[in-house]
Amino acid sequence: MGQLYNRIALITGAGRGIGRAIALAYAKEGAKLALAARTRRELEQTAQQAQALGASTCIVPVDVSDPTQVEDMVRQTVEQFATIDILVNNAGMAGPVGPLQDNDMTAWIQTIQVNLIGTYLCCRAVVPLMQQQHRGKIINLSGAGASNAFRHLSAYGASKVAVVRLTETLALELAGSNIQVNVLGPGSIHTQMWEELRERAHAAGDAPLYALGQRVTSGGGASLERAAALAVFLASDASDALSGRLISAVTDDFPNLPTQIQRIMASDALTLRRVDLH
Repeated sequence: MGQLYNRIALITGAGRGIGRAIALAYAKEGAKLALAARTRRELEQTAQQAQALGASTCIVPVDVSDPTQVEDMVRQTVEQFATIDILVNNAGMAGPVGPLQDNDMTAWIQTIQVNLIGTYLCCRAVVPLMQQQHRGKIINLSGAGASNAFRHLSAYGASKVAVVRLTETLALELAGSNIQVNVLGPGSIHTQMWEELRERAHAAGDAPLYALGQRVTSGGGASLERAAALAVFLASDASDALSGRLISAVTDDFPNLPTQIQRIMASDALTLRRVDLH
């Protein structure tokens, strides 16, 4: 049996890219999957691949920035599988590229609504279920925008930093409940989002961001498989004592984290903290 045998996982943004990779990794570990995203056709493709690995699946087209749709997504998942053990908040967007004052205001706000408000709405809808069963795992996707400031990506960066602080706060609120909440930093992986980001950077005349996009989409990006493996670890019993932390698939030695969790939780390691000059 796999590490996630019979666990019910709700994954947003599961139609492609990192979300699909996480879904398939969970399928290999024995999880049952509720797959959510905006595009039904892409969800159907993910579901077919997961079913070929032996997973039970259901698909739920959803816009995570819409509270009613999020509530309906959770209701449909519970109707299908009775509960939710794992929530992966992967749905996200890069948003507008360019100087803040020149960004399309609607696009800027939509980026916050999807990346941050969507994560909040999904957590809000699922936490009561996890509290009832005294068990749960919540994995929020962040990114380089949380640990580095990128010029011309203000909406993306602001939203991803906010997801980390939201995670830390929720972890404190759920301490002692056997519900762990962590952030997964996947690194810059060649996905459709990075292809779009590369082209927007080119149009905006941002040479450094365009160069990064070229590198990521030309074989120099981070490992999709390693990000999926980290998602398995954070959903498994091996991470039960770890909560409120940002774990990087690129820089952190997560296979060996179980031996370090006590030390990590006793410090400010892997959190957003100010470092004083003194």
